[in-house]
Amino acid sequence: MLFRADILQGIAEGRVTLAFRRWRKSPPVDGSTLLSPVGVLSLDRVAVIENGDITADDIRRTGMTAESLRASIAGDGTLIRIELRLVGDDPRIELREHLPVQDELAVIAARLARTDAASDASWTQPYLQLIADQPAVVSRVLAAQVNEELPTFKRRVRQLKALGLTESLEVGYRLSPRGRQVLA
Repeated sequence: MLFRADILQGIAEGRVTLAFRRWRKSPPVDGSTLLSPVGVLSLDRVAVIENGDITADDIRRTGMTAESLRASIAGDGTLIRIELRLVGDDPRIELREHLPVQDELAVIAARLARTDAASDASWTQPYLQLIADQPAVVSRVLAAQVNEELPTFKRRVRQLKALGLTESLEVGYRLSPRGRQVLA
């Protein structure tokens, strides 16, 4: 679930407490959480609704104009109403700043080895080195350098990010302090 930067800022400030989405698959459940650029969001209540159920107060709570909300929910799929709030910082931020001790390095190395073993080829170390050598380079350029489709490349970098090894920049990526130590 993606949110514009201004909406995320509104969620962080407590001004935006409601979202509407069209969903083609099973919608999230009450109490689900979502990692976002501003932190962890709690999807407190999720309900299937009809277009006519949206009130003026609902529109205000989305941080959007009626026109922009209408445009954002146009199309196919089940319309859902999501009450949400910010519940904490992104745990990956703290993780990427944490420098692992020797035992933790061994655990991370084993995790990377398992990830490589589950793939068609070893990619974790080459990706870490690529990002270390070329920080802030657009992802499609990096993907081409390792002969990888862009969606696969980005999914793999997100796996490294989940371990606290990389950081997303406005353009491209860089290794986190933790990632630099793992690569060393």
